[in-house]
Amino acid sequence: MLDASAVVAFASGRSVYSAALVWTAVEEGLVLSIPSTGVAAAWAVLDEKDRPVLEVLLHLPVAVIDDLTAARARTVGWAGGELLEAHALLCARDRGWPLVTRDASRYIDTDLAGVDLEQLP
Repeated sequence: MLDASAVVAFASGRSVYSAALVWTAVEEGLVLSIPSTGVAAAWAVLDEKDRPVLEVLLHLPVAVIDDLTAARARTVGWAGGELLEAHALLCARDRGWPLVTRDASRYIDTDLAGVDLEQLP
């Protein structure tokens, strides 16, 4: 489960650890879940030159985008907090997967019950 900061770290090339995680997932056939709100946030902050890398990530066979449908939006809203963090936490909690982030401080004031938070170095 990648949050927006982990997606930006991969697409921008700022973290060899995020790249290692993504390419290991591809080699091992491990699914990477990405909330659609994280995709939108990453697209908004990435430089134009980095957006093709984001497109590659989104089209990998192991990438699964958690869409913010009307029903999902209600659940995310009910969870409270900031939209990006709430959506990422909900995805991780629902799947029982760790939440990978580049910025663990975003989750300081949130309920992490049932979620393992893993910060990229």
